[in-house]
Amino acid sequence: MERVFRNSSYLNAMSTTGTRTRVRDVNPQSGMCPLCVRDCPFLCDIGLSTFRGREALYPDPEYFGESTASSLKDYGLDWSHIQILSRLRGAEGVKPSPDEMLFPKVSVETEIGGVKLKMPIAMGAYGSTDIAKKYWDGLAVGAALAGVILIIGENVCGVDPASEFSNGKVVQSPEMKKRIKLFRDFWDGKYGDIAVQTNIEDQRMGVDEYVISKLEVNIVERKWGQGAKAIGGEIRVYSLERAIELKRRGYLVLPDPEDPEVQQAFKEGLFKSFERHSRVGSPRATDVIEDVEKLREMGAKIVTIKTGAYRPVDVAWTLRVASEAKVNYVTFDGAGGGTGMSPVTMMNEMGIPTVYLEALILKAALALKKKGKYVPGISMAGCFINESQILKAIAMSNFDGQPFVKTVTMGRAPHTAVMKASYFCDLASQGKLPREFAKRYGETPDKFFILADDLKAKYGDKVGKEIPWTAVGLYTYLEGVNAGLQQLRARATKFRFDLCDRSDLAALTPLAAEGTGIPAIHEVDKQLFEQVLDADVIE
Repeated sequence: MERVFRNSSYLNAMSTTGTRTRVRDVNPQSGMCPLCVRDCPFLCDIGLSTFRGREALYPDPEYFGESTASSLKDYGLDWSHIQILSRLRGAEGVKPSPDEMLFPKVSVETEIGGVKLKMPIAMGAYGSTDIAKKYWDGLAVGAALAGVILIIGENVCGVDPASEFSNGKVVQSPEMKKRIKLFRDFWDGKYGDIAVQTNIEDQRMGVDEYVISKLEVNIVERKWGQGAKAIGGEIRVYSLERAIELKRRGYLVLPDPEDPEVQQAFKEGLFKSFERHSRVGSPRATDVIEDVEKLREMGAKIVTIKTGAYRPVDVAWTLRVASEAKVNYVTFDGAGGGTGMSPVTMMNEMGIPTVYLEALILKAALALKKKGKYVPGISMAGCFINESQILKAIAMSNFDGQPFVKTVTMGRAPHTAVMKASYFCDLASQGKLPREFAKRYGETPDKFFILADDLKAKYGDKVGKEIPWTAVGLYTYLEGVNAGLQQLRARATKFRFDLCDRSDLAALTPLAAEGTGIPAIHEVDKQLFEQVLDADVIE
């Protein structure tokens, strides 16, 4: 049966913008009600735009700082259209014995760009949005405990009110310093690390040199884009003074906070927030190579690139330039993923979705490898939330023994774990936990976080204090993903994560098979199937 795409009939009414239509049977082309009436009490997207103009382009501003957003569109191909195959006989990475083939013995450790990880996960990038700052303690400590990479996103120094500058270059940022310290306080120095992502504004402000020389950061990531949007980073600013300050630091701020008429309109409450935008660049190969060399001369031990879901030729160009520049790894972010603030239409309608994007990346990686060129490590991003998606992305990239994709980068899911932990801990402190939740899991954090005792055994009284409960929540979530990966690998009888490959997968739809090159499930083992049945002796 042909898959039906979620189309514009749904996108004139979206939960991201808080809009709805009067009736459900809308016009499939426009998304409007077939009978649009004057006295309709609801605001569809057209109605909201009538009153709020450009503000309606974005997720509901009421929730900025307490929410993340993603697309609503069905792209026709996602990880659910690929199935993981299990195996009955044999074993790899362990003796084929029932006493040895136990799922906790599966190793899911990996390495990307010289960084060892306890599990194939990076987290981020969490930058200058209010929500990143608000929940940073849980993100930083939880990531350090879990042994994964944590990425500080763009614009942190530029937005930090306490940042100090000399000749336009940052010399002090308490917020950046705090973010790095919180991770390192619980980092074992062996697994994972903290990375700092920089965009054009950051480069102009000298953020690279500051974090490398003053804060001893090992990993610097150049940001070229992200899957949720193809324009620069955006935040909302609720103070006129802050808006003016950010404009004077070089950012584009809309509307212009230095315009007297705009100031008057803001004071009268005609609008409640300003938009701060970052610039986007147009990289050139020679500039990229020189930039990477310069970062290494500054002392960066690992240099990476974060790029978005750009058109196929840009995917090929990015990987080729990354190869020439010898970057350690590249993060490709597929469309559909989340962000703190992005235009809703852009999230829905622009960019290459994750599975399609990975197929293009692998085509480029294979071509480079065939020519004997260096292929940097790859991290895939874009809507990853669980172990099956992670496994499929990595297995799909392994053609001959070493997967091109070493990790996935997760953004919204870890943030959700931290936010959920924060909210339920607040409810517990107020005695307002849902009755059924308290009955099933307990009334206090040390009871309803299932790994609280494990962490207390190692860290003692620090749990719930220096190690906030939000970090416990994130750690618990990531450990659940870790266990899920072990289980999926054990039943495939492959007990090291680098052993997962394309033979572990089958396509469930013609589009999945065509788009990825993974055989349809009825084609898997076709020749072996017949050989087993025709054999004179079965072993």
